[in-house]
Amino acid sequence: MRFIYALPEEIAEGKTTDVYFERTLKTLREEGLDRVEVAAEVTVSALPRDYKWFVFAGLADVLRLLEGKGVDVYAAPEGTVLRPTDYHGVRVPVVVVEGPYGEFAIYETALLGFLASASGIATKAARVKKAAGGKLVLSFGARRTHPAIAPFVDYYAYVGGCDGVSCVKGAELLGIPPSGTMPHSLMVIFRAVRGDHTQAWLAFDKHVSKEVPRIALADTFWDEVEESIRAAELLGERLWGVRLDTPGSRRGDMAAIIKEVKWKLRAAGYDHVKVIVSGGLDEYTIPSLAEAGAEGFGVGSAIANAPFVDYALDIVAVKVEGAWKPIAKRGKYSGRKQVHRCWDCFIDVVSLDGEPPPSCPKCGRAMQPLLVKHMERGRIVRELEPPQKLRERVLAQVGRLEL
Repeated sequence: MRFIYALPEEIAEGKTTDVYFERTLKTLREEGLDRVEVAAEVTVSALPRDYKWFVFAGLADVLRLLEGKGVDVYAAPEGTVLRPTDYHGVRVPVVVVEGPYGEFAIYETALLGFLASASGIATKAARVKKAAGGKLVLSFGARRTHPAIAPFVDYYAYVGGCDGVSCVKGAELLGIPPSGTMPHSLMVIFRAVRGDHTQAWLAFDKHVSKEVPRIALADTFWDEVEESIRAAELLGERLWGVRLDTPGSRRGDMAAIIKEVKWKLRAAGYDHVKVIVSGGLDEYTIPSLAEAGAEGFGVGSAIANAPFVDYALDIVAVKVEGAWKPIAKRGKYSGRKQVHRCWDCFIDVVSLDGEPPPSCPKCGRAMQPLLVKHMERGRIVRELEPPQKLRERVLAQVGRLEL
């Protein structure tokens, strides 16, 4: 192999499975039990530290993985924001797979991997966007992850709430233009060869498409204020903003730097110039910078290396002689289930299949079923939604929640 990664067809063939599923499937086949029908549900075992909720994401890849496998899949709509347990402390199923166990046994590893990584990235992006208070957030995570999954990272960063992404392929999959500014290497080369790094801003303005916002990197050799003022003097009204990416060893009080840059730009008559900050940002560091006046944030490592959501898949019922038998391992709730939500109170209640729909324990109103059939006998029966719609769904729900 030229690079170390699994090809899409290898994932589809089950080659990324944990080996014990191969051995389990062989054993079941030899005993004539591989066609036993089961109901297996995916729940969250634990959230990352300090998290109260998560964004359910990765369903589209799960459906493509199971397509043609002869199973039914019920799931919450992708982009639904959930808590791990319901109002009564019962774990909330987000996906249910029903059918012959031999049809999907070797795909459990990949299925959980899709959900864990996509949900982790989307949740972190949603938390960052929430912390930014509605201000611009760009995903700069492509350089902080394996290049084979950089588009995947940017896709779910956008679903989680990021306004734009830097990876060219990621933006292509999303159907949006890629977002970015300029690297320090551009400034360094102009300084070394031309003796004036500020000429890099003019060259960028001259040669790059006019549709790209002019955002000058303003911290390479001089003080952030001085470079910002100089960029504004050279580009005038064409300058959309400046980016501050000061290294940690020179950063000091970043909020104070932002305030000074904003003030002196305004005093010099350049109050149209916006301040974008990048470098080591997350939901904990952004609020003070937003309060200081920064209008946007480039976030890389925090999103690209987001802690994954810890999902588990467990059999909760087995079909015996044509009837479903509730059965599950210790610590898991047996039986086929439905999740009901009160969208007014944002409360979920899990009930057993066949029980009447519950009323909201808080307001008493009727609750809506959350798990919807997405696949029937291996055929996708619910249209996969575009990332823009998923993003809207996430932001509408996160707006009602606290970090």
